[in-house]
Amino acid sequence: MPRVDAAAVESRTVAQARRSLAGQLHDAGLESPDLDARILIGHALGLDHAALAAAGARHLGADEEAAIAALVRRRLGREPVARIIGHKEFWSLPLRIDTATLVPRPESETIVEAALAAIDDRGWRARPLRIADLGTGSGALALALSSELPNATIVGTDLSFRALVVARDNARLLGFGNLSFAACNMAEALRGPFDLIVSNPPYIASGDIAALAPDVSDFDPRLALDGGRDGLDAYRAIAAGAPALLAPGGLLIVELGIGQAEPVTALLAEAGLAVSPPRPDLNRVPRALTAEKRA
Repeated sequence: MPRVDAAAVESRTVAQARRSLAGQLHDAGLESPDLDARILIGHALGLDHAALAAAGARHLGADEEAAIAALVRRRLGREPVARIIGHKEFWSLPLRIDTATLVPRPESETIVEAALAAIDDRGWRARPLRIADLGTGSGALALALSSELPNATIVGTDLSFRALVVARDNARLLGFGNLSFAACNMAEALRGPFDLIVSNPPYIASGDIAALAPDVSDFDPRLALDGGRDGLDAYRAIAAGAPALLAPGGLLIVELGIGQAEPVTALLAEAGLAVSPPRPDLNRVPRALTAEKRA
């Protein structure tokens, strides 16, 4: 891994450091090097975007160079920027993350879009809905739905106590009081009925995890990735438990991995749910699968 010598560049300006870091990240083959450089240097200096731009001509001190160098080493080691700075935006909400949680990804917003579209189609927006988020992690799906549905009561579950601490803290920091959290495998500790159940479950086949990009395989918690031998273990658990928890006419919406639409559709149909065609994400990958409990 390239080494960053803080002493050799101690006289740089903020703008020079930003350009230099962007070049390093570009040469290392990392995506969005300019954006990463801005975020990392801003984080090291405690400056937002506007303040960072205004400080471009200021020369950096040795302590500031050392702080930047430490962050650069982590990024060149393929640690995601969101993990380095400790938070990630999802559905326009700033969410704290740590080693116990996945980094919320833009494609997961497809689940929120599908849920809100179904709710609006049914005229449920103002109803006091009961919602469950299975495998909540940082609380991303639950918090996004809470921001849109203030009359809803939402519970998030996770096997990881550490992840639930993060989710609870995010709810507190955002001021959302309509959420609670339970430690269990998927829905095992829940009692229905629920109007809506959502989940972004572990869906990577165990044998495929090592071949994922380093920012995933080396830094995401295995508990949140590993879907068993064929990647479908969590879907089997959801199919076994969710139908009994749904109210008549209630909805289940799950995130899909690539190539999983057909087998997951079969699992949910076998459980007696009426499955709709999946909703694609922005890359046209089938991502959100909706199933309804027949009234």
